[in-house]
Amino acid sequence: MKAIRGAITLLLGSALLTACGSDDGGGTDGAGKTLDVLIGANTIYPEQQRKWFDDVSAKFKEQTGATVRFETFATPNDELTRIQTSVLSGQGPDVYALGTTFTPTAYSTKAFVELTAEDWTKLGGRDKFLPSTLGISGPDEQHEVGVPFTSRPFVMAYNKELLAKAGYDKPADSWDGLRDQAKKLTAGDVHGLAVAYADSFDPWKFIWAMSLQAGNPLVSDGKARLDDPTTAAAYRTYLGWLATDKVVDPAAVGWKNAQAIAAFGQGKAAFLPMVSATSKVTLDKSSVAGKYAYAIMPTIPPGATSLPSGGEGATSILSGDNLVVASYSKNKDLALSFVKMLTDVDSQRTYYQTFGELPTNATFAKELQADPALAAMVESSSKAVGTPFTGAWSQIQLALVNVVVQSVPGLSSGTVDDAKLNGLIKEAQSTAQGALDKAK
Repeated sequence: MKAIRGAITLLLGSALLTACGSDDGGGTDGAGKTLDVLIGANTIYPEQQRKWFDDVSAKFKEQTGATVRFETFATPNDELTRIQTSVLSGQGPDVYALGTTFTPTAYSTKAFVELTAEDWTKLGGRDKFLPSTLGISGPDEQHEVGVPFTSRPFVMAYNKELLAKAGYDKPADSWDGLRDQAKKLTAGDVHGLAVAYADSFDPWKFIWAMSLQAGNPLVSDGKARLDDPTTAAAYRTYLGWLATDKVVDPAAVGWKNAQAIAAFGQGKAAFLPMVSATSKVTLDKSSVAGKYAYAIMPTIPPGATSLPSGGEGATSILSGDNLVVASYSKNKDLALSFVKMLTDVDSQRTYYQTFGELPTNATFAKELQADPALAAMVESSSKAVGTPFTGAWSQIQLALVNVVVQSVPGLSSGTVDDAKLNGLIKEAQSTAQGALDKAK
């Protein structure tokens, strides 16, 4: 599903970009050239990523003669800043690996190559990719900038042994039910939920999912709806797991995603919500190997026992990474050759085996269909819903996270301060609407 909210125009300025990229010359003969690539830092597998950088660069140099120079960003704020800086200066990386939710922002700047039929042919054709992964490449098939690189539907891991001892055969299908299960499973140093409250990427996804399930899309017809009561209920639920329900380790106020995965892998939590297939690499080497499974996350919103009228049973955002090529680059053909290499079967297989990221390449994806451990990912992918395709979304996403960032210091008191929370949501609403207005 793609929510196209009005015409998308310039978000970051209207200057024509005429500056050069990293090197002079075009074409796929890359002898003596350097291709600059920006990609998110992998905080879960940093050593593996460094080796992957070296291996990819060596492989591409063997194919084209060009050197690949990788740069990384650490947070969504860094990601947005790098896009803004490069757009305004007309120079920077040739290729960006962007989260799918940032692709609308990239598209809105008009600073990235809009792919033609000829470009798709150079990449191996659109049918090379899983159709679902093309769902957020652009506002429509004729206006696409993003080439699918990884697919990352979110699911929940659960400890089968802990659930069985408590009399549960599977996780609840409602957020209230999951909370109740988590309470029963919390004892001693084992907690019901492992949640990464300090992660820069994950908190907003809980709020988005719960709101959408309650029938409140956070953007509708160009209007922000963050101040809807369902969104406040989502925040109270999410923050309440730690503050009032006491089903999360208090140390989780400082956890990133890697720390939450580690706690679950040590058998210290019954549920690990909002994870992707990347967690499998770690968990299969942990103390819970063979003792855990994946399930889709609850699709019934807080305060309900069934999906309400108008609610959408979203299991995940349409998530992953897209590769985009900067318009200012003078190495467009070389960049497309690089993107083709990363999305070919061999490269996709290596990336999956190294990081656990699911492929976008349709041929390799078929090879993984027989793995029962991935069944929940497949189901979640089929029920995933795309975030609104608007250049404002990146700023809305950051505003949603900021509510959590500002709320975390008070969680240790054992309460969720409704007055403060409502004030933070009001600020986020104002930021979101301002971004939407600018994007019109």
